[in-house]
Amino acid sequence: MTMKIYTKKGDDGSTSLFGGQTVPKSSGRIDAYGTVDELNSILGVVRAFKISTVVDKWLNTVQHQLFVLGADLATPDSRETRIDRVSEKEISFLEQLIDTMDNELPDLKNFILPGGTPAAAALHHARTVCRRAERLTVSCSEEEELSELTVKYLNRLSDFLFMLGRYENFKSGKEDTPWIPR
Repeated sequence: MTMKIYTKKGDDGSTSLFGGQTVPKSSGRIDAYGTVDELNSILGVVRAFKISTVVDKWLNTVQHQLFVLGADLATPDSRETRIDRVSEKEISFLEQLIDTMDNELPDLKNFILPGGTPAAAALHHARTVCRRAERLTVSCSEEEELSELTVKYLNRLSDFLFMLGRYENFKSGKEDTPWIPR
């Protein structure tokens, strides 16, 4: 059986959450998980650049985690709907990778300007989209009950993406550009 791409169900500006609840496409949940989807797409762009096998493997794992996060954000907490949700395991994974990169990278003494290699520049872009997803998730959590781990995961992920941008530049022999105030 082939899945149809268009269903016409959202033509009126609404969509369904996991569990069946219908909400406007402008709802906080949709905005949050739509931004997580945007972030996942940017990571796909990063993976299309020439990056190391290990970084590609890390990003593959993160992309899978982002699908879990998106489902988590798209699913109101209920007894009827059982899905995987973001856990401390995914957060620990990111923390371990941050520590691994931090041990190899030179100490950070200044703020740095986003850029460097195409992959590093795209990772910095991904970091800013991740921060937006985090802000939208926090905003949504002020109105609806969300797992507290969604915000924690996004916060750690943005740290990971910052470090990964630096790491990608370092491994490519490209120095980060420090921001020097006037």
